[in-house]
Amino acid sequence: MNKLEIRTVNVVQYIKPLREGGSLPAIVKADDDFLYVLKFRGAGQGKKALIAELLGGELARAVGLKMPELVFMHLEDTFSQTEPDEEIQDLLKFSVGLNLGLHFLSSAITYDPLVSTIDALTASKVLLLDSLISNIDRTAKNTNLLDWNRELWVIDNGASFYFHHNWSTYKNHLTRSFPMIKDHVLLEPATVLTKASLDIQQALTDEKIKEIIALIPEEWLQNETDVMTPNEMRQAYLEYLKAKLAMIDVLVKEAEDAR
Repeated sequence: MNKLEIRTVNVVQYIKPLREGGSLPAIVKADDDFLYVLKFRGAGQGKKALIAELLGGELARAVGLKMPELVFMHLEDTFSQTEPDEEIQDLLKFSVGLNLGLHFLSSAITYDPLVSTIDALTASKVLLLDSLISNIDRTAKNTNLLDWNRELWVIDNGASFYFHHNWSTYKNHLTRSFPMIKDHVLLEPATVLTKASLDIQQALTDEKIKEIIALIPEEWLQNETDVMTPNEMRQAYLEYLKAKLAMIDVLVKEAEDAR
């Protein structure tokens, strides 16, 4: 089995900010000549949003959903010096070092529940995975899904795992269900949740989850305000995901009741 790895690239050109995102991500070019949507460590939720993006994205890929390639992106200090916009200048300054990028899907369009079509299994997997990772940000107002080449692609998982913003209370979240699933954009077409839950359980073995958690760069787990060590945090992410998978039938029922 191939070891799961994330490539590291260097940002060589800042192209433009994406102002529809609250954290002001940007389209950038890397030294591999590809374009990426760069998520900044210096943005609002900081490195924790990057961890959520990384874990959520690779879990989505593991369960068979379409997910743009994720890369670690190294940002030099030089970009902030030539940026005229003060807000972006600060963002670039605070984001020097290792950030996260998603491969830019050129000409992709935002998923629209009124226009786009989606098969029941894909909808069910997205819905259930979001329930597992407590993703509060996949609503009709902000779908965080793209139509590209007539396929549904999952993006923007940075609002997941919100328990990690306060490690001292994370154990309280281990047995909680996810009532906010009632607002999920795919609630209606997600009609084969039992089948999706079996597929997800089969894909997300302990080994696979550990492999994904191992991808988190050590420096993203080091914050002066945190009460836990990086190793303890990795264990906590594992404990959380195992606890959620153990109650997947509860999450299925909750979603079905909401529909």
